[in-house]
Amino acid sequence: MLRWTSATSNLPVAMEPFRLLDERGRLEGDPPLGLDEVRRLYAAMVEARAYDRKASAMQRQGRLATYAPLEGQEATQIGSVAALRAEDWLVATYRDAGAMWLHGYGWRNLFLGRMGDERGGHPPEGVPVLPPSITVGAHMIHAVGLGWAADLRGEARVSLTLFGDGATSEGDFHEAMNFAGVFRTPTIFVCQNNQYAISMARTRQTAAETIAQKADGYGMPGVLVDGNDVLAVYAVTTEAAERARSGGGPSLIEALTYRTGPHTTTDDHLRYRSAEEVEQWRRRDPIDRVRRYLEGLGAWDPGWEEALNAASTTAVEQAVAEAETIAAFEPDDIFTGMYAEPTSVLRRQAEELRRDLGE
Repeated sequence: MLRWTSATSNLPVAMEPFRLLDERGRLEGDPPLGLDEVRRLYAAMVEARAYDRKASAMQRQGRLATYAPLEGQEATQIGSVAALRAEDWLVATYRDAGAMWLHGYGWRNLFLGRMGDERGGHPPEGVPVLPPSITVGAHMIHAVGLGWAADLRGEARVSLTLFGDGATSEGDFHEAMNFAGVFRTPTIFVCQNNQYAISMARTRQTAAETIAQKADGYGMPGVLVDGNDVLAVYAVTTEAAERARSGGGPSLIEALTYRTGPHTTTDDHLRYRSAEEVEQWRRRDPIDRVRRYLEGLGAWDPGWEEALNAASTTAVEQAVAEAETIAAFEPDDIFTGMYAEPTSVLRRQAEELRRDLGE
């Protein structure tokens, strides 16, 4: 059983993060998934990285607005969302494209959003994923509300929200955690502690030894996990989801990870951290770790890797083509998109616009 902190037992969070795969890909405990599922998560991380690198390149070409890379955080995003059911809610940030995609929010929409097209913020029908939140920390409150609503309706659904270590300095974090703890909402808080809130190191964010131990102050369990270990992230999120679904309330997961690139494409990350630090974390790459594990079991080979890369590139390039060739908005769309039935004022404004356009 994992070592969670508890407001009733007064057990401290373990200072060493829970993990199942070491940095060489060697298993340190019982795997929570079969080999086929591990291969599926590996393929998902590969595709998430393909999207991320394509989006970064497109921003440099002027084809996307400012972009926030996720490279290095694939295990936390893929591992946590893989533990959810299709009907569970996901509320994520501008850096969580991998998580959103795995839960059904397609690459096309994610590209559209970064192109400034508001249609990118419209989830596909039946997909319980909110558009990516740009405001740091505010989305956690929505995740609590969605979980509470599901609980009031008697639905066996949970809500999972992803956020960075910097978001824990926002008042929204404390409001969301407090409300979730008081009302025991089925909410899973996943902090992707990538060590920096833009340029501010985690050590300057809080005097607490861990973010996970903050759970104790809100009456919920918390756990520290190696965020570059997809199996460990999956295991702790699965346990949190089962507890939430059975009426056990919310949980806080702190996943220790690292963004190997800049905060966004407007940021020079080497002004506040050393190249040696970045390289040290690159050697803990979450995708390499799973590849070594699969290779050791005879479940990985260069041919399969080549096929995965080709399929990922095709999927991402197709999404780019769809996003860049989508039909432009018509002038009337600014009125028809406001309400299900236009008001008299909107109808009059639409007529004036058509008249001004000579229609």
